[in-house]
Amino acid sequence: MSQLSELFRQGKYDEMWDRCCGFIDLSLPEFMGIQKRLLMEQLELLKNCQLGKGILKGANPTSVEEFRRMVPLTSYEDYAPYLLKRRWEVLPRKPILWQYTSGKSAEYSYRWAPVTARMLDETEALVFALSFFSAATKRYDIKIRPGDRVLYGMAPPPYATGTMTRVFPHEMFDFLPPVSEAEQVSFEDRINTGFKMGLDHGMDWVLSMSSVAYAIGERFKHSGGSVDIKKLVKQPRTLARLIKGKVVSKLAGRQMLPKDLWKLKGLITYGIDGDVFRDKIKDMWGQYPLDFHGCTEAPIIAMQTWDHEGMTFVPHMNFFEFIPEAEAVKCWQDPTYQPETFLMDELKPGKYELVITNLHGGAFVRYRLGHLVEITALRNDKLDIDIPQMRFLTRLDDQIDIAGFTRLSEKVIWQALENSGIEYEDWTARKEVVGDKPELHVYVELKRHETRTAQEVASAIHSELKKLDTPYAELEEFTGLQPIDATVLPHGAFKLYKMKQQAGGAELAHLKPPHINPSDTIVEFLTSIAGRVRVAETEPVTAAV
Repeated sequence: MSQLSELFRQGKYDEMWDRCCGFIDLSLPEFMGIQKRLLMEQLELLKNCQLGKGILKGANPTSVEEFRRMVPLTSYEDYAPYLLKRRWEVLPRKPILWQYTSGKSAEYSYRWAPVTARMLDETEALVFALSFFSAATKRYDIKIRPGDRVLYGMAPPPYATGTMTRVFPHEMFDFLPPVSEAEQVSFEDRINTGFKMGLDHGMDWVLSMSSVAYAIGERFKHSGGSVDIKKLVKQPRTLARLIKGKVVSKLAGRQMLPKDLWKLKGLITYGIDGDVFRDKIKDMWGQYPLDFHGCTEAPIIAMQTWDHEGMTFVPHMNFFEFIPEAEAVKCWQDPTYQPETFLMDELKPGKYELVITNLHGGAFVRYRLGHLVEITALRNDKLDIDIPQMRFLTRLDDQIDIAGFTRLSEKVIWQALENSGIEYEDWTARKEVVGDKPELHVYVELKRHETRTAQEVASAIHSELKKLDTPYAELEEFTGLQPIDATVLPHGAFKLYKMKQQAGGAELAHLKPPHINPSDTIVEFLTSIAGRVRVAETEPVTAAV
């Protein structure tokens, strides 16, 4: 048992808060002091390993300023020869484990990243911080307790979120299902099992992808909260919980929702769709989800606190640099271009590409994540947090450029679709050229009760995009174009694609088509599956209801 776990078991909650959440009380100069000190320690490790010598290219920086001037920006291509083969002997520190995420199919299937023991220790403290913040209403307000029941909706190891769950002292809680059992079954079976266990035993907090939390609520709404008493007569606790939820929802004059069954202490979600589903998850579950930002190469970058607003950067996991959006776009268009970067204490509100250097013996140096973030404020005045606040916008390489007027991200298209009120199963979109005119083409599978035509779908999304994206609205104003088209896909298209991928042995990250810029092969499959097979209508998630 780790030292933090022992403190938690002993109920030393104030000390736990100081150790895990104290970074939010740093002044900006203190934040930068930690950043610079740990960077110089990391540089000494890099200078003495094969990977570091290759990345530094003979440079010997002795200060942060020299580091930024002498060391070039990097991408995964610079690390692939070492990391794809998991060559631990070339790294600054021997890793304790490896984790991966999906890569670009034209380059490699996965991006592997090493995790050192020190990185894992720091991650444990930050997962505690996430759980504390998710339930708190003020500083030192720790509501979680050993034995709490937790719905386990994270991806399994070696995905980064699975690593986070493993490093957290999950044995001190009642995970639904237990982590050792969950990692032996499919993601869908895990969620379904955990949901059934929550109905029987109760549920105190949720760790989940945003889309899963939303999907559970949707299943409640569309099932009408129907209860088969004959099937549940031998499960009295489940039956009692469902009947109570049914009564609560009936008195409220609506369909049953998760908040009618459980009063959660905390709800932690992740995923690019967090902002899209934020308000709907609040309505379904009774509280806002706590969001955090991270990735395989940098597991935890920033997190929301108890106001559930902007995310606060974590100072001791990665050294941060920022490229202004316009410079970042130029850099993606011309890989030889080396833009100027800014440090945390040099920022102004605006949009930036995030550049990280791993600390504590990690592998990545001045690494361009491709993540576009927005600095929403230089501090959180409401909670007196003296660190810039951020929100994640999109990946720079996952945007659709329409006639040079606007770059539409996955998040803004998704938000427009949600705001339109269209009832849909899933969607994908890409840029297509019709004649000589570029347009956004959205391929969407509608729910069976949704009767809108493709033209009506395109018009509804177009109207919402104009509200969300000023350059998009100006494109119609200046040119008279409505640069959008839609195709309504056959029912079951996405389900059948998933079945095809599963039959081919695809991993979790490759089961669904990408939302942005699907290939011709994917589009052809989705648009031509009518009549091939009857696809089951019932989703596996929350099948117990």
